Amino acid sequence: MRKKISDKDKKDWENFINGSEKLEIKDIINSPENFKNEKTIDLHGYTLSDANYAIQELINRSYNLGIKKITVITGKGLRSKNYNDPYKSENLGILKYSVPEFIKKSFELMKKVKKITYVDIENRNKGSFNIYLKSKK
Repeated sequence: MRKKISDKDKKDWENFINGSEKLEIKDIINSPENFKNEKTIDLHGYTLSDANYAIQELINRSYNLGIKKITVITGKGLRSKNYNDPYKSENLGILKYSVPEFIKKSFELMKKVKKITYVDIENRNKGSFNIYLKSKK
């Protein structure tokens, strides 16, 4: 089914072609230099393995783009089922504890990480922490 182009659309097109209005160049606007120097990831609902994979990918991409800070939202872990299971660790089952441990244990990731703010992790009222990245050489 083909629709006939309306006279208004034809006129708008002619006005655009003959006018001085410029289109934005999306390649420049979306270049890494114009990205905000911070990224945020929300890990609510992620499994531990999915969260670790997502963090690994985000750290690698952010490092390559020159991002300096990543805010990781994990949630407080207050609704975690681990509190009800005596055979699971309360601390290591919660993303806010296990994701930083995953990063610390990865030699490749730690080459890119300047520091992780553990103050926020230890605060029971916070469900997030920050990762600060080194500059790419």
